[in-house]
Amino acid sequence: MRTLALALLLVQTRELPWEPTPRAKEYPWMSTAHWKDRHAGHVKRAKDGGCDLLFVGDSITEGWGNTAAWKKHFAPRKAVNIGIGGDTTQNVLWRLANGAVDGLSPKAVVLLIGTNNFGLHGDAPDDVAKGVAAVVASLRERLPSARILLLAVFPRDEKPGTGMRKKIEALNAQLARLEGPSVRFLDLGAKFLAPDGTLPKDVMPDFLHLSEKGYQIWADAIEPVLSEWLK
Repeated sequence: MRTLALALLLVQTRELPWEPTPRAKEYPWMSTAHWKDRHAGHVKRAKDGGCDLLFVGDSITEGWGNTAAWKKHFAPRKAVNIGIGGDTTQNVLWRLANGAVDGLSPKAVVLLIGTNNFGLHGDAPDDVAKGVAAVVASLRERLPSARILLLAVFPRDEKPGTGMRKKIEALNAQLARLEGPSVRFLDLGAKFLAPDGTLPKDVMPDFLHLSEKGYQIWADAIEPVLSEWLK
């Protein structure tokens, strides 16, 4: 089984459809005022330090907000959330290279990224996997003392068997290979689904973003790992 070495190799050999460096291309979403304000806020927060638990991702991660689950499980653990809605792996790579975590030294990182690559870029699962691997490698380089909880991309669409569901399944099969000594892969998909494989609207109202109930499911599912790592 390939481990985190795959991610490092991908970055070292530049076998990527983009350049994960501070010179990375600024993608259109990154030009919006909201995106710039969010990133600037994350850079400022990072300089303050004092973070034991870091969440990295897109709108699904940003959506933790100040939910009941966040206040109960993560706020007391000096948690910092640098999720930005609309982000792809490319956006996160750029943010990491441009100050988003400079000054932080968390014990654990929860990473969920990749779903927007399908909808916004039309990327193939292989390319999304390379992007996620590059994000993992960047986190390992910038936060060497942190353990990374790499989450499988959550299911989308109301019904099972759709083209999007199949793409996500193919991607997650590759992400599982990134597990290693400092990286744990965890697939929570089944916890959000009904027995027949459908996505309940009270968990994901738009079949993509989580409800308060969905966030509680997520929090409960990762609690055993974080309890072990942050004790």
